[in-house]
Amino acid sequence: MSLLPVAQAQARLFALARRLPVETVPVGQAVGRWLAQDLVALRDQPWADLSAMDGYAVRAAEYPGPWRVAGESAAGVATPAPLAPGEAVRIFTGAPLPPGADAILIQENAIPDGDILTASADPLPVGRHIRAAASDFARNATLLAAGARLGPARIALAVLGGHGDVPVCAKPRVALLSTGNELVPPGAPTPPGFLPSSNAPMLAAMLAGVPCDIIDLGIVPDDLDAMVAALKRAAQADIIVSTGGASVGDHDLVRPAFVQAGGSLDFWKIAMRPGKPLMAGRLGDALFLGLPGNPVSAFVTATLFLLPLVRHISGATDPLPLVGEAVLAGPLPAIGDRDDYLRAWRSPDGLVSVTSQDSAASAAMAQADCLILRPARSPAAAPGERVMVLPLP
Repeated sequence: MSLLPVAQAQARLFALARRLPVETVPVGQAVGRWLAQDLVALRDQPWADLSAMDGYAVRAAEYPGPWRVAGESAAGVATPAPLAPGEAVRIFTGAPLPPGADAILIQENAIPDGDILTASADPLPVGRHIRAAASDFARNATLLAAGARLGPARIALAVLGGHGDVPVCAKPRVALLSTGNELVPPGAPTPPGFLPSSNAPMLAAMLAGVPCDIIDLGIVPDDLDAMVAALKRAAQADIIVSTGGASVGDHDLVRPAFVQAGGSLDFWKIAMRPGKPLMAGRLGDALFLGLPGNPVSAFVTATLFLLPLVRHISGATDPLPLVGEAVLAGPLPAIGDRDDYLRAWRSPDGLVSVTSQDSAASAAMAQADCLILRPARSPAAAPGERVMVLPLP
């Protein structure tokens, strides 16, 4: 089986996936989720012409007065009575203008004398300090398109548009399987030959920034029957993620176990470094991702495949990590026939590659805040050259 380019593998993974069903949730539970449908305004914002300042509502043509102060308008009241010629109304920020008023004389420029008002300072143009009705958005306008992620500002927009509930895709259920006879639970003693199981906690931490429900199925030994049984238990999830056992050694049993459990493999082995042994397919209604066991390889492949997959089935229109450009602070060697994802950190002088690019170098990985993407067969690069860069979660 030839190595599959990363972009093709991502496209095939998305083609395997089905968007999750739509559910309607209160806006307070929708933070970080993606809209499943366009969101349309149910009201005008502002609902009327409102004052942007404390002062007096007047007719600009009558500047500089005098006016007779005929009443008051404050936020939270209905539209006041129409303004007669020669009248002003005391008004406060957010209050509706009386019909006939077309400017706000701010209180710093007002000279009240009993109920008589005159103005100081510069001339007063029509529309000064007024927030026009529907100037933010109008009823029936599209506030947010399907696929938009609901952050704080968009939550506020949805509420101002009249919505207490919003349509989003259901939260995906992600089952995590850690494979290997050498693994012990986090914090357990590690006698010679054993290793703390770090991949599941790492992946759960990565997924914490994406609304989903994690099902941690623990450590599965390198035993075909045990692995088949674990995969069948995991089929209740929307996405099954295994780490380890994805290569071609005698103890790499994920692929045969997946097939024996009834899975259908779509692709295996990617033209990338690290992360070549990644595999993907379907097991019943669940999507399956088999990630490498080395922590760095699992981290990089999860960044490029698992997180985008979760975003994709959750309704995101742009699920892939954004690729930008940045300047190198140091040289990089030429590379071979696979895309290289170098762990790096941003310094004031540019991107600095971490000291060790070994796929098991977790201490070096922890220093990184981005990946330098070097396409296959890239020549050596000198300091000051621009390279492609991806943020890390």
